[in-house]
Amino acid sequence: MKTSKPVKIAGAILLGLVVIVILFFLLFDWNMLRPYINRKVSETTGREFAIRGDLDVKFQRNQDSEEGWRRWVPHPRVSAEDVHMSNPDWSTVGPEMASAQRVEGAFRILPLLGKNAILTDLRLVAPNVAVERRKDGRNSWTFKDNGPSEWKVDIQRLSFNSGQLRYVDEPIGLDLRAQAKSIEGAPAPRDGVQPYGLAFTLDGTYNKAKISGGGRAGAVLSLTDEHTTFPIEAKADIGDNKIGLQGTIRDPRSIAGFELQMQLGGASMADLYALTGVLLPETPPYSTSGHLMGKKNGEYWSFTYRDFKGKVGASDIGGTLTYAQRATRPLLIGNVASQQLRLADLGPTVGADTGTGTKAAGKVKAPAEGKALPVDQFNTEKWGALDAEVKFSGKRIVRTHDIPLSDIETTIRMKDKVLTLTPLSFGMAGGRITSNIRLDGTDKTLDASARIAARGLKIRELFPKLQSMQASFGEVNGDGALAGRGNSVAAMLGTSQGELNAVVTEGTVSRFILELAGLNVANAVFVKIFGDKQTLLHCVAAQTTVRNGRANIDRFVLDSEEAVVNATGYVDLAKEQLDVDVRPRTKGTRVLSLRTPLYARGSFTDPKVGPHVGPLALKGGAAVALAAVTPVAALIPLINVDRAPDTNCGAEIAAATKKPSMKPAPKVGDAAPASTAGKTNAAAPAKSGNKGELHPKAATVQ
Repeated sequence: MKTSKPVKIAGAILLGLVVIVILFFLLFDWNMLRPYINRKVSETTGREFAIRGDLDVKFQRNQDSEEGWRRWVPHPRVSAEDVHMSNPDWSTVGPEMASAQRVEGAFRILPLLGKNAILTDLRLVAPNVAVERRKDGRNSWTFKDNGPSEWKVDIQRLSFNSGQLRYVDEPIGLDLRAQAKSIEGAPAPRDGVQPYGLAFTLDGTYNKAKISGGGRAGAVLSLTDEHTTFPIEAKADIGDNKIGLQGTIRDPRSIAGFELQMQLGGASMADLYALTGVLLPETPPYSTSGHLMGKKNGEYWSFTYRDFKGKVGASDIGGTLTYAQRATRPLLIGNVASQQLRLADLGPTVGADTGTGTKAAGKVKAPAEGKALPVDQFNTEKWGALDAEVKFSGKRIVRTHDIPLSDIETTIRMKDKVLTLTPLSFGMAGGRITSNIRLDGTDKTLDASARIAARGLKIRELFPKLQSMQASFGEVNGDGALAGRGNSVAAMLGTSQGELNAVVTEGTVSRFILELAGLNVANAVFVKIFGDKQTLLHCVAAQTTVRNGRANIDRFVLDSEEAVVNATGYVDLAKEQLDVDVRPRTKGTRVLSLRTPLYARGSFTDPKVGPHVGPLALKGGAAVALAAVTPVAALIPLINVDRAPDTNCGAEIAAATKKPSMKPAPKVGDAAPASTAGKTNAAAPAKSGNKGELHPKAATVQ
C-alpha cells in the first residue's frame, strides 16, 4: 500500500519541527532566561532566589531512572550552576535556606501540558541546607501562601554527594549539624539493595544535651516505589546516652516509616528524659538492643521499640514499648519483663542506693540521725510530660532481706500527673500480696493511698532464720488501707490514716517460743534439752488503727493450746517511736515461771526489748523473803497456777477481717481528717464454717 502524498508532507513537516525544536534546545543561550526565572521564582515563593552560574538544557536518555520504552526516549535535562534560596527574615540559622554548586534535573515534556512536572532524576552537587522550626509553628521551608497551586511536582529519584545540613527544631530542643562526604568507589546497587554512598558526621545539642557521632547512608533516594528502602547506619552520643542505629528507611517519598536495629545505653536511665521525654528513675549503667520502628499517621509519629533485651545493673529487662505523639501529650504503652530484678537497680525510686561506681551512687538522701524511714523526695515536676500504661512482670526479685520476693506483676499508669500501680502483686513467703497504689501529683504535695491484701503467707517462711519456727505451719492473711500526704515515704507514713488487720486461722507454733515469751524458764530449758514440739495454734487476730501517722494496736491476741498472748500499745510513724506491751498468759501450771509483761519501746533505729522490771522485782523480792524461811518456799512465787481462758477465736477473727477503712490524710490547715473514702475495697475472705474460722485463699484489691 502506497502512502499518500499529503501524509508524507505532514510527516516531513512534523519531523522538521522536531529537528527545529532540538536545534533550538541545542543552540539557544539559556542564560538569557536567568533574570526572568530568578524574578518569577522569587515573586512566587516570597524568597530571594538566584541562579548565579550557567543555565543549560540538553537531551539525554535516563536509563537509570526510567523503565520500559521510556528508557530510550531522550528527555530534557536542565542544569544550573551556583543556585541559592534565602531564608525568611526571622530565621536564626543563616541568610540562606539552601544552596548548591550544581542542580541537575531531567523531566518529561508531555505531562507539562497538564501542569504536571515529573522530575525523573534530580541531582544535587555539594548542597548546603539550613532550615528551622519555631515554637509558634512557623517553619522556614514553607513559602509564601499564594493559594492552591495548579501545578503538581513529582520527584522520582534524588541523588546527592558531599554537603552540609543544619536543622533547628525549637519545640523539641534540637540543633543538629551534619556534614556528608561521598564514599569513593561505592559499589553499584545489587539485587535492589542500595549500597552506602555517603559518610557523615553529626554534632549539635538535643534538649541541651550534646550530640556527637557519625555514620553512613545511601546516596540515592528512589521515590517511585513505596517498597523502596534507603540504608542508614549511625552511632551517636547524646548527653550520657549512647545510641546506635542500622537498617532501612521505607517509603522515602514521605518518610512515613522506618525499621532499624537500635542499641541504646548509658550511665543511668534517668538521662533518657532529655532524649525521649519519658521519666525514668536513676539507675546503674544500662544497655539495650532491639528493633526500632517508626510510623507516621497524619502529623504525629509513633515509635515502637520491639523485642528489646538488655541489662540495668545486674537486672535483665526485655519487652516492647510504643511511644506515640498526641495533640495533648505523648503516650507510652507496652510490656516489660525481667527474669531477675535487683531492687537496688531501681535506685532512689525505692529509696535504695545503687552502689559505688554508678552515676546514681549517693543520690538517695539519708534520713536524719536517729531516723529510719526514707526521706528522699519524689520529683513530680515532670510527671505531666506524658501519659503511660506499661505492664511489668518480674520472675525473681533480688534484695538484701531474708524473705525472697517473686513473680511480681503490675500495670504502671500515669495520667494527668496521677501515678497508679493497679494492681501491684508479688509472691512472698509462700503466699501473695496484692495492692493498689495511687500517687496524685497534681498538687505540690503528693496525695498517696494504698490498699493491700496479703493471702497465704506461710508462718515458717516469714522467719527463715529462726530455727524454732521451721516446723511450724499455718498461713497469715491480712488487709490494709492507708492514705497519706507528702513527697517522701517518711512524710506519707507520718501523716497516714487507715487500718491494718491480720489473722491466722489455724496452724502450729514452736512450744519453745511460747514458753520463752512467757519467761517459763524451766519449761524452756526442758524443751531445749528434750526437744521442741509444735503446739496447736487456734488463732491469731490483729487489728490496728492508724491516725495521723500513729498506729494504735486495737486488738492483738494469739491463742494456742499452751498460752494466750495479748499485745497493746502503738507505733508512731511520724516520730518513728514505738511503745508496745506483750502480755503472755499460760494455760497450765508452770514451775520457775517469771511470767511478766514484755515491752518493746524506743526509736526505730534503737528499739529496747525486754521484760517489765516491776513484776520481776516483785517476784524476786517475794522469793528472797520466803527463802529466809525455807529454801523450798522460795519457789512458790515462781510457780504459775493461773489458767488463761480460751479465746473466742470466731469473734476475734470476725472483728479482724472487717474491710479496713481509709481516711484521707488532712491537708495543711485542715481542722480534721476528711471523711472516709469508701470507693475501694479489698475482698473479704470466705468463711470455712469451722469455729468461725476464716480461710482466705485469694484477694482482689480495687
